[in-house]
This record gives sequence, structure tokens and C-alpha cells, in this order.
Amino acid sequence: MRSYRIGIDVGGTHTDAVMLDEFYQVIAETKAPTTTDVSKGIYHALKEVVMNANVPLEQINYAMLGTTHCTNAIVERKRLNQIAVIRIGAPATLAIKPLMGVPEDLQEILGKYMYIVEGGHEFDGREIARLDEEEIYRIANNVKGKVDSIAITSVFSPVSNAHEQRTAEILHEVLGDELELSLSSEIGNVGLLERENATILNAAVVNVAKETANGFIDALKQENINAKVFFGQNDGTLMSVEYTVRYPILTIACGPTNSLRGAAFLTNKSDAVVIDVGGTTTDIGVLSNAFPRQSSLAVEIGGVRTNFRMPDILSVGLGGGTIIQVFEDGSFQIGPDSVGYKLSEKALIFGGDTLTATDVIVALGRANIGDACKVNHLSKDLLQAIYEKMVSMVEEALDKMKTSADPIPVVLVGGGSILLPEVLKGASEVIKPVNFGVANAIGSAISQVSGQIEKIFMLDELGREKTMERAKQMAFEEAKIAGGDPEDLVIVDIEDVPLAYLPGNATRIRAKAAGSLKKMS
Repeated sequence: MRSYRIGIDVGGTHTDAVMLDEFYQVIAETKAPTTTDVSKGIYHALKEVVMNANVPLEQINYAMLGTTHCTNAIVERKRLNQIAVIRIGAPATLAIKPLMGVPEDLQEILGKYMYIVEGGHEFDGREIARLDEEEIYRIANNVKGKVDSIAITSVFSPVSNAHEQRTAEILHEVLGDELELSLSSEIGNVGLLERENATILNAAVVNVAKETANGFIDALKQENINAKVFFGQNDGTLMSVEYTVRYPILTIACGPTNSLRGAAFLTNKSDAVVIDVGGTTTDIGVLSNAFPRQSSLAVEIGGVRTNFRMPDILSVGLGGGTIIQVFEDGSFQIGPDSVGYKLSEKALIFGGDTLTATDVIVALGRANIGDACKVNHLSKDLLQAIYEKMVSMVEEALDKMKTSADPIPVVLVGGGSILLPEVLKGASEVIKPVNFGVANAIGSAISQVSGQIEKIFMLDELGREKTMERAKQMAFEEAKIAGGDPEDLVIVDIEDVPLAYLPGNATRIRAKAAGSLKKMS
């Protein structure tokens, strides 16, 4: 029996969908406008790609979704959970309160129930103070019925998470197992405030993740599709619905990473720069061993500084719908505003009244879209100057993302990539693969499942070899939980960094396992 899979990716302008067969050949593809209610756009794209594919519905076994729901909820401050924040770290951490430095409007939403209790650990695993269990019981009774999600952060929990685990046990004992808990040791890295912020955001978008997952499953059922559902996460791999609801923060920035994975698959290039041009922005990322290069810096999400893993992506305010302003003195400004999914209404070539980046390339004869006669009145010299500036914006960003001066292969994907020429400064070659317009949806569909851990280990306890093996096993376990096939998992990335200032021969180890989806029974 043949097997098919659906891949959907939600972008700022379009929601793309593809249907692949068991050999990863594209059977059908479609683009639908991303609607204000993101779920409607997903449903329309799903319905259309299923209709276009015309395959037996019972043979569609997998459905993958890369979504912006959680990102939008944080940025727009909408549909967030009622949360409590518990920091385990008194008396050592009383000087700086939770949510310090977070925008005031978000503090008002997320900071209603904040507590700092005695406990936490030193950098070498010794207790700062005993966990104040009585206070945890008091907090649990105080927030009962008032919150539906709790963020728990303990000092140096990546070294020892004993206090976070015990706190979780008490909260479940008092409030029941249905309450959603986010533990910082499972989400962020070393660095208390950024890790705490990431955990708080994770706790805040649990309901959004649940609603999105249920909505996607319901949409599939409406089409009579009984497929196993997976969500894209921001390292270019997939996770199960259960894992998504537990760690919804990992869906943030999965769109650009889907494009990178799709570009790697379509070109068979494992090391390259990928330029994904959409309707609003151009996102530039780097492929390393066919996976997105991870950022080593703290990342801000909706004005909140966090330190959980994120892809190294540089966004430029240039896309197919980017608005070009021309002034009386002949000067011009490119973006950053965009007409987005209203391109087919607003652009000059479609009878609109707004000059866009797409109008520029049509007027210069570089693309055949809409009615070129509607832009014939524009000055060719001015248009050429605008076009050269558009290209230079991308070339400058490309140069920033490279780690050496040597030319590197560049892959162009995304519907807006028609904006760019076949030659770019700094590129050894520019490749625009077949199905480039839906590379993000393809990346979502073909992705593997992964699990990653990042912890501080004391090599003096087990020795280097056994410690590395333990870290690998922990990564394997995370990948299994995320929905990976235990027989197909391999370690795709492992890194250890000795921490010279810590006792016990301390080393920070990051291990990542990846493999195929667990086969449907």
C-alpha cells in the first residue's frame, strides 16, 4: 500500500501545503493566503492540497505543521495562559525579581502570581538552601483555581534539577495532574534570568499549542484523514503533539528552519546559505550538515530575552510585497512595511495603488506577473537604482552570515525569490530548485524527529567516556519521547565545552539525536 504525507508551513503572507509520496516526490502543492485567524488559512491550504492530490485518503499517514501560532500569541499578547511563576533561589536571587526587563504590557499579563522561595543549587551541585516545601504547598493552595499553567525555575537547575522536580511533585499533588508545568531545566540553558524567561513564555503559550493541535487534528478529520500529526520545531526537526503541548516554545522560528531543511532536501546540499524570500521579509540561514546552524546568542521574542536553542537567522525587510516609497527629490526608501498577502490587490501590476518590490522586477522585465503595462510609466533609471539597492541589501546580509570570505553555495527558495538575480556577490553558485516556492512546506514534510539535551556534567563522577555515553542516551530518550523510531535514531551533533572555573572537571555537553518517524502500528 502506498503512503502519503502532508506538509504545511504558515508564513506571514502565505500558508503553503504539499503532498508527498513515500519516495518524497511532490504529488501536489498549493499556496493559500495566511489569514488573520491562522487556523482558517491552514484549513484552506489543507483542503486544496488534498483535492489537488486526489489520492486515497486512507493512505495519508502523516501530517506535519510548521506554525506561527505561538509566536503570534507572544508578539500580540493574546490568548496567553493564566500563569504563576515560581523561582527557587532565595536568599541568593532576591535582588532581581522575575520578569525584570520584560515589556510592561507583558508583565501585567504574566506577573500576577510571582514567588521566590528558598532553595536552588550552587554551580557545583551543592544546595544553596533546602527547598522550602511548606512554602510550595502554600503557593499551590493560593493559586488553586486561578492559574492553568506554572513556570518553575531553580538556580543552576541544568546542574541539578532536584528542587524543580520536587516542586512539580508537590504542585501535582495539590492541584492535580492536569495542570501544565514548565520546568526550566528542560527548556533553557545556563543563565538564570534568560532561562526563566524562556520557561515563563513556554508556560504562557501551552493553551495556544493545545488549541492549534486540536484544530489541526479536527481539520484533518473533516477531510476524513486519519493521519499521525507532528509539529515543526526550530532546529529543523519534528515533534509529536504531546511533546509540542509540553514544549510549545520550540515551535517559535520553525518557519525559516523548515525552509532550510526543504532547501537541503531539494538541492542535496548539506552546507550552504539559504535565502528564503517571502512576501514580507527575506530570511537568511546557514545549513551545516543539512541542519540549520544554531544561534549562540540570547534571542529576544516579543521583547523578552531568552536563552533556549534558536536557529541563527538574519531577517531583512525585503519581500514580494515590500512597499517602495519614492520621494519628490528622486530618492526612495525600500520597506520595511509590506502589503503582505494583499499583494494581488495593492500592487500596481494588479490594478492597485502601491509600488511594491514585485512591481519593480516586472517593470524591468525580470518577471512576468500581472499586467506589465500598468508600470510602463515608471522611470527605468529609477527602477534600476531601486533594484540594485534591493540586491545589495541581500548581499550585505549574506556577507554577515558567512564565517569566511570564501564564496559559498546559495540556495534561493520562497515565492519571493524571483526578486533576486542568478548571480550574487559572495556566492559560488546560486541555485533555485524545482518547487522552490514551497520549500518550507516540503521541509516540514520530510523532517526527521529529534531530541536534544544540554547539561553540565561532572566528569570526575563517571569519567569522560561514560559521561559522553550518558549524554547520548539522554538525547536518544528525548528523541523517542518526541516521536522518533528507536531503531533509527543516531547522534547527529555532540559538543562538549570544559568549564575551567567549576570544580569536579565540569563540562557542558550538548547532544542531539535524530531519526525517522516512529512507524504507524
